[in-house]
Order: sequence, then C-alpha cells, then structure tokens
Amino acid sequence: MSDRYVYPAIISSPEQEGWEYCIIFPDIDVATQGETLQEALDMAKELLDLTIYSLEMDREQIPEASSPEDIKIDKPGSFMTLVSVNMPLVRAEMDLQYVKKTVTLPKWLNDLAEEANINFSKTLQAAIKLKLDSPEQPICVNANKENYQGKGRSDSERDS
Repeated sequence: MSDRYVYPAIISSPEQEGWEYCIIFPDIDVATQGETLQEALDMAKELLDLTIYSLEMDREQIPEASSPEDIKIDKPGSFMTLVSVNMPLVRAEMDLQYVKKTVTLPKWLNDLAEEANINFSKTLQAAIKLKLDSPEQPICVNANKENYQGKGRSDSERDS
C-alpha cells in the first residue's frame, strides 16, 4: 500500500456539439466524463481517489501505472494527462464520513432528553468513545479495526 499513486488518463474531446469529454484510465479500466474539460478532470480525480481507496479496503491488488511513454493514443482529438492521488488525504476524508443509525430508547428517557435539549448524536458518540476508551479519532479505520491511537478495552471490560 502506497501513499501516492499517479496514473495516465486518456482524454477524448467531444466529437459533436452537446457531447461530453471522456476520460479513461487504461490501467484500471474505469472511465468518467464531464461537460467541460475542468469538470471531466475533477470527475477523473474523484474516480481515481475512490477506486484506489476501494481496492485498498477490499485488499485487492492495485494495478501498476503504465509509463506515459507507453500510452498509445489512436483517436484524433485525444490526449494523455497524469492524475495523482494522495491516499493519506483520501483515507482521512473517508474515515470522517458519518453514518446514520437508528436508536431505540424508552419513551421516558427520550422525553427527558428532548426536554433537556440533549443532542442525541453527540451524546451517542461520546458514550461509544468512552466505552471504547478511545477519545481520539483513529489514525485510520479499516476493515480489521487496526491502527487506533488509543488503547481499547477488551470485550469483557466493554460489556461490564
């Protein structure tokens, strides 16, 4: 697993009025498009970020990037550019995403909490961090729950 990847991308200009720019990453067999060149490049960057991140999370082989000199462009109006990914930034952004959870509470507790203007999300986050003995954001959360900054409690300590 690397922290930086750079892949060649082939950009095809629109062939007709109203068509979009098309960008293909030949090494990873994915493509995207955009109405303008800037939009297409932005979409390509996001696509590459998410594709590499998904491969990492699934523990799949990340394809080696071709050398720009080896990229052959046969279509007129097409050209090659390089798109880079800074994985520490992508991983951090993905780890900071929030998920929605449905919680069941006794009505009396819900009523008291609402009267006290308690923020349920913040309270639940604080309680889970306390239970895990991990007040800090993990360095990187992955499928194996590795790389936490704090030392978590054992299952038996958490359940007590």
